[in-house]
Amino acid sequence: MRRMELIASGRDADVYALDGHRVLRRYRHGGPTEREARLMAYVAEHGYPVPRVHDVDGADMVMERLAGPTMVEVLARRPWRVRRLGRQLGALHDRLHAIPAPGWLPVGFAGTDDDRVLHLDLHPGNVVLTGRGPVVIDWRNAAAGAPAADLAMTLVTVGTADIPWPVVRAGRGLLLRGLRAGSRADPGPWLRAAVETRRGDPNVTAREAARLRAFAEAPGKVSGDG
Repeated sequence: MRRMELIASGRDADVYALDGHRVLRRYRHGGPTEREARLMAYVAEHGYPVPRVHDVDGADMVMERLAGPTMVEVLARRPWRVRRLGRQLGALHDRLHAIPAPGWLPVGFAGTDDDRVLHLDLHPGNVVLTGRGPVVIDWRNAAAGAPAADLAMTLVTVGTADIPWPVVRAGRGLLLRGLRAGSRADPGPWLRAAVETRRGDPNVTAREAARLRAFAEAPGKVSGDG
């Protein structure tokens, strides 16, 4: 049996190359892969850019292999594009939030009666810049709810994340300001809820937890390396 090539590894899943056109995304502890694949097909029908899903089996998902760097990899190599990429990320939020949530998608945040599709992990590491444009990956956390809550989650995630590239860390504030400029949503009322949601993630590192505590004390400040 041919050994699969590991090409990417995230906090809860690994991605293996199957051939030149397909990859296997394998969750280490299981995942809502059938619902995730169903939602990806749903948003694709509404014109949103996602990889094509070929097959789902338990914790495994076979998907289209995308050619291109992630947005965060581009930021590491071309930091002068940070504001432009931030605005592009904001526009991807607004484009997604124009899609009504299907009735079977669970609500992501309590206290909202909005019914838009939310990604809830739409940060630069989950946007692949391909020849056909940006494509959004990793829909594990997707839910229904208020668009502003989704933007707040991205602000909190990017503002407190342990980023391995120093040049990206240095431009974090510019990226966040570009993100705010690129989206029509007002994340302010949802920032504290987003912080608490993020703090409940078992994958959060000790450094990130410290930034989240600082962020909770001053939620309006979403820049710097904390």
